[in-house]
Amino acid sequence: MYEDILLPFDGSKGASAALHHAAEIAHWADATIHLLFVADTTQESVTVVETQVIDTLVQEGEDIIKEAEETLRTLRAEYDSDVVQGNPAPTIVKYAERFNHDLIVMPTHGRKGVSRYLLGSVTEKVVRLSSVPVLSVRMQPDERLTFPYENILISTDGSPSANHAAEYGISLAAAFDATVHVLSVVEERSLGVDVRSTVSGEEREQAATDAVDDVVTEAKTRGIANTVRHIEHGTPLEKILDTIDSDDIDAAVMGTTGRRGTNRILLGSVAEKTVRSAPIPVITVRHDE
Repeated sequence: MYEDILLPFDGSKGASAALHHAAEIAHWADATIHLLFVADTTQESVTVVETQVIDTLVQEGEDIIKEAEETLRTLRAEYDSDVVQGNPAPTIVKYAERFNHDLIVMPTHGRKGVSRYLLGSVTEKVVRLSSVPVLSVRMQPDERLTFPYENILISTDGSPSANHAAEYGISLAAAFDATVHVLSVVEERSLGVDVRSTVSGEEREQAATDAVDDVVTEAKTRGIANTVRHIEHGTPLEKILDTIDSDDIDAAVMGTTGRRGTNRILLGSVAEKTVRSAPIPVITVRHDE
């Protein structure tokens, strides 16, 4: 499923954990890890910059990458590496697209200072911008990194974006022979003055049920033996996190945009909140409508 995995790396604790997780995936898939350090030339401190300052940023990146290479050699993972300059988030996205990488692995926070591009806000920019699937790892004390994945959560609102991500999640689950958990949330909060407020609770319940049934049917068609349906009421993020906790989910897959227009569900913003909050890897898959 994966051949070339891009890992932006800054040497932080979170990045090191992502490195080990990426190595596990690479071993399983017989893939190559491509280490990337982006020397952030957009920082205020180097807005007006002399060549020597840029050289210092690049040298720091080269030193950090060498440490990562040593770790990958110890882990016996195939790898190559690169140090480039630019605006980190778009540089990462363009790099992945240019070299046809099929997965980007990023921690959602990094150390402060020169390599601050791995802070959550930039990871979220990569999630929004990337046409390549992004696996985000939020390294906190409660973080779980279990591999191979045995329980995979697919969140859906029935939109084209969600369906596109579901296809990806089903393929991933089939490769791991994992159980697929399919979740759709019927939002019960006040919707305010919005076209959605004219949609009855029964209609929203039926839409959620249909969305889950469609994914489960596709999963069974693809040979997934074990599926679990989840129709929940509440706020999407809360119910996603509850399901992760109650069902021992190992990884979550979701789209980065949702339905536009009538009955719009803002799955894109939920995806970004999930990336920030979930104690497991979250794989986001963008769909261009």
